[in-house]
Amino acid sequence: MEQWKNRVAVVTGASGGIGAAIAKTLVNAGMIAVGLARRAEKVEALKKDLPAHLQGNLHAVKCDITKEDDIISVFDGIDSKFKGIDVLVNNAGIIRQTDLIDKDNSVPIREVMDVNVFGLVFCTREAYKSMEKHGRNSHVVHINSTAGQQIFCYQDDISYNMYTPSKFAVTAITEIHRQEFIRSKRHIKVSSVSPGLVKTEIFMPEHRDVFSKYPVLEPEDIAQSVLYVLGTPPHVQVHELIVKPFGEPY
Repeated sequence: MEQWKNRVAVVTGASGGIGAAIAKTLVNAGMIAVGLARRAEKVEALKKDLPAHLQGNLHAVKCDITKEDDIISVFDGIDSKFKGIDVLVNNAGIIRQTDLIDKDNSVPIREVMDVNVFGLVFCTREAYKSMEKHGRNSHVVHINSTAGQQIFCYQDDISYNMYTPSKFAVTAITEIHRQEFIRSKRHIKVSSVSPGLVKTEIFMPEHRDVFSKYPVLEPEDIAQSVLYVLGTPPHVQVHELIVKPFGEPY
């Protein structure tokens, strides 16, 4: 991680779960982390978990990634304040409970796509503008899912509906980004990190008993996976990293 010392990483969905773990892990590894969230105060509260001399390297910024104008404004501000963006971790993701055939389900379906797909695409586009301008080695990490590798429809009465298609989209987008970055002639890597079941708040409270039924990963496990892909030498690009808890039955 020496190559990223004092360089700037933007982490979406940093208010809790995997995003919070990633933001703190990157700061502990020597980076400056900018955590984006609608609840920026929750990102600010993460500083208490960091050593005193590193707390100033975590910055909380309010951003709603379902709003393109908000993304453009926030990324412009980060580029200006920090003199460039070197790493982007697209972590924000949601599940909404509905079946695709349910009536009047357009709101939850659009919410999933707005966060999991369009937010990821627009955040990457704006981060790329900064990476292209400054010309340094850079890296984009998409937090994907094993649901982007195999089709999950139901699990213990949890309906994955649009979540699975959204993560299949991230798998495809990762390859598209890889090819576009090569064509750009910039040294920008892209990696997809696909966890299995992780103990986070992505599930509604009434569905969290799934964590006691199956082996689970902790958010910190995914943060360490991000460190791994970032820590590879310049000639190595981890394209897809699948991380499952030992004993996962599917």
